[in-house]
Amino acid sequence: MDKIIVKNLKLFCYHGVNPEEKVDGQNFVFDIEAGIDLSVPCKTDNVNDTVSYAKIIKTVRRVAQAEKYDLLEKVAQVVSDELFLEFSQINSLVITLKKPEAPIKADFDYVAVTIERSR
Repeated sequence: MDKIIVKNLKLFCYHGVNPEEKVDGQNFVFDIEAGIDLSVPCKTDNVNDTVSYAKIIKTVRRVAQAEKYDLLEKVAQVVSDELFLEFSQINSLVITLKKPEAPIKADFDYVAVTIERSR
């Protein structure tokens, strides 16, 4: 399966179970792998024959910043649902959502969830 990949997309959002997370916000980092047949755009060299990674980024930004959710799992699912809705060419998605500033008293790089979905 061919893939379009967006790595380390940093967005400032307001998700978390603690009330202050929904007020103060924090950085979130998205990794998106969209499974798609790229054989046509490989031949045509035409952006209209593929899914633009710029459009993927715009969709993720719009959806992730539109609401305030408690769980990373919910944010990843809502993003997945919208990407499938907007881009019929996407056959599968792997979305990892990282929370590097989670309010946990520990030394860590990030906490994260990964979801895998397909049509």
